[in-house]
Amino acid sequence: MTQTTDTPPHTRSSRTAAIAFVVVALIVAAGVWAATYRYFTAQELQRAEARMSLYHSTVLSELERFEHLTHVLAVDPYVIAALEDGTTGALNPRLASFSDAAGLDAIFLMDTAGLTIAASNANQDRSFVGQSYAFRPYFQDALGGATGAFYGIGATTGLPGYFIADPVRDAAGRVIGVVALKLDLAPFEQAWRDAGEQVFLTDRQTVVLLSSNPAWRYGTLDPLPPEARTRITETRQFPGQPLDSLDWIANADGGRARIDGVRRLHVASADLPHAWRLHYLGRNDTAILRAWLATGGFFVVSALGLLFAQYQRGRRLGHALRRSEEEEAQLRRANTALAREIEERRRTEQRLDEARGELERTSRLAALGQLSASVTHELGQPIAAMRNRLTAHEIKHAESPLTQTIGGLVDRMEGITRQLKFFARSGDEPFENVDLRDCIDAVLELMVPSLDALDLVPDYTRPEHPLCVRGSRLRLEQVLTNLLRNAVDAMEDVEHPALSLRTGMTQGVVWIEVADTGHGLGSATLSDLREPFVTTRASGQGMGLGLAISSGILEDHGGQLEGRNRADGTGAVFRMTLPERTALLHPEVAAQ
Repeated sequence: MTQTTDTPPHTRSSRTAAIAFVVVALIVAAGVWAATYRYFTAQELQRAEARMSLYHSTVLSELERFEHLTHVLAVDPYVIAALEDGTTGALNPRLASFSDAAGLDAIFLMDTAGLTIAASNANQDRSFVGQSYAFRPYFQDALGGATGAFYGIGATTGLPGYFIADPVRDAAGRVIGVVALKLDLAPFEQAWRDAGEQVFLTDRQTVVLLSSNPAWRYGTLDPLPPEARTRITETRQFPGQPLDSLDWIANADGGRARIDGVRRLHVASADLPHAWRLHYLGRNDTAILRAWLATGGFFVVSALGLLFAQYQRGRRLGHALRRSEEEEAQLRRANTALAREIEERRRTEQRLDEARGELERTSRLAALGQLSASVTHELGQPIAAMRNRLTAHEIKHAESPLTQTIGGLVDRMEGITRQLKFFARSGDEPFENVDLRDCIDAVLELMVPSLDALDLVPDYTRPEHPLCVRGSRLRLEQVLTNLLRNAVDAMEDVEHPALSLRTGMTQGVVWIEVADTGHGLGSATLSDLREPFVTTRASGQGMGLGLAISSGILEDHGGQLEGRNRADGTGAVFRMTLPERTALLHPEVAAQ
């Protein structure tokens, strides 16, 4: 007879609870791992995007750095003379000096048939001189009157490069040749390799132009259509290259890609010229490792927390009721003390910020005063020498329009150096009656070269009635000159620049508005820009003194300077206001 032993109920319950605990633990572990993996992967993608953005900026900067050089070379007298009468003797060394100074592979000049007649490498073994590049797209585009750009393997040197070309025109505007340059982008590959990164650049046909991995160069991410292969063959863009498809698969939603059987994080930038794309591949090993460490840490902390909670629970149950009222009272006292401490800290921080701001402003003004004194001291003697030479010339020769013009410019230079003393010491210059219309006329005449450089005609209608104020004409012209120059500088890279001047009188105040279609003030306020050495221009493009000086000048005249972004977001508007002098406008009122 077989005896059967039943399992006690409490044992079965404990076993079920243990199994349930293990199942729940595994589910939680899977959830923690998945959540932390997604989080750390997102962090790795952010780092990849930051690195890709850096490389994108360097590539874009290199492509744009020389895009205007061919425009300049196209109007060079030596280049035009070489095409018109064939005199290339002086042009070859001239192009060589330009190429060496700019760090280019070559600069070369072709006639309308595509034959190279001059080049910076004329004295080298693989000279471009005598070679025909009529089959290149950049030559064909430039011959048609447009700027041509092309990346390909050199037909003469066998080395890849980026080509930029522009038409050369004669006095009648006819295209008589094409000037081109070749830029070597290979240093990017070495920089990517030195950084240990996997980066590559593709063109619009997904052909890899540059790559940190040489095995990927001239491969394609997608199979090339027949017409694309035909075009590449006709232009000799990649001679001798099979242009085979790489082992490449990218997720449709981005973030992942597989190349050569290895999965990578993938980010790409598609806003480069010529529909080029920059691809960055990152490793995901770190995210996986950190996810496992986070999961393990979660379990350790959870276990310790559970043990500690059980231990504390036993102790808290006995003392909870007795301590509840005491804790509540302590909490109220702590909250009150904390509120007082927070309020005191806020007041202290506010006072500290105010003191820091005042100290910084005082330091900047002191530095500006020293700079102004130094500049006026250094420029005083050269200006005085120019004045003496003009005087000597006028004594020996009759006064001429040229000496009058130069004399006026010297007067203006002396006036400007006097105004620089504004931040070194208070001005005691006497005021006079000034018609702001005359100030605007003088400043617009002074700004003619800058306006012509942008082919810009200001939208300005001279008022019929005087705009009379009392003050220093030269200092007010300085303010207007600074506002107009800032507006012109802000529109250097704008496709359709526009500048307008508006004047008027409102409730005893004379005002002048200068509006442009440049980059605007951005997030800066006028209070920021009025501070010395604060500017919205790129580094090296300005010291940030103009608006500070202008604001100070207007305040000395009882006026003020206002600035804002335009409502449509296409530029900035600056307004200078000054008190109107009614007696100057209506002499009969003053006589009464």
